[in-house]
Amino acid sequence: MNQTEQFTQLQIQKGIRQAEDNLVIWIQTALEKSQYGDLEESQFRNLVRVADTTDSVEVIKNFIFYQVGRDKKWGRGKNSLAETIVRDIDGNIQTQAKQIADSCQTNYKPIWLEMIRRYLGYGSRHLKYLRDGKVK
Repeated sequence: MNQTEQFTQLQIQKGIRQAEDNLVIWIQTALEKSQYGDLEESQFRNLVRVADTTDSVEVIKNFIFYQVGRDKKWGRGKNSLAETIVRDIDGNIQTQAKQIADSCQTNYKPIWLEMIRRYLGYGSRHLKYLRDGKVK
């Protein structure tokens, strides 16, 4: 990797780090305001695992829709957790990834994928808090 590529990678990582607050807020809002059933942490971690093992955003969304088809734990319809996550992926996260890519003059898709992975990882943590850590 030459110096220009290294500099670009550093700028991308800086942009992603600066966007992390947004990622955390978006997934926390999704988990707190969306409709879903008794979603287990292991089911959410399976989504995180899929995101970590693919280079395709469409594969991630496909897995979410597969889970919706299996049971109601992800919710159903416009206000469901599944739909909210997909809207964030295709909206907020993609827009932010494109802004980072434009500022670095590079392809946005790898940035988008990294941001989705972080978003879902933060979601796994927040779901744990909502299930076991929140004072009831």
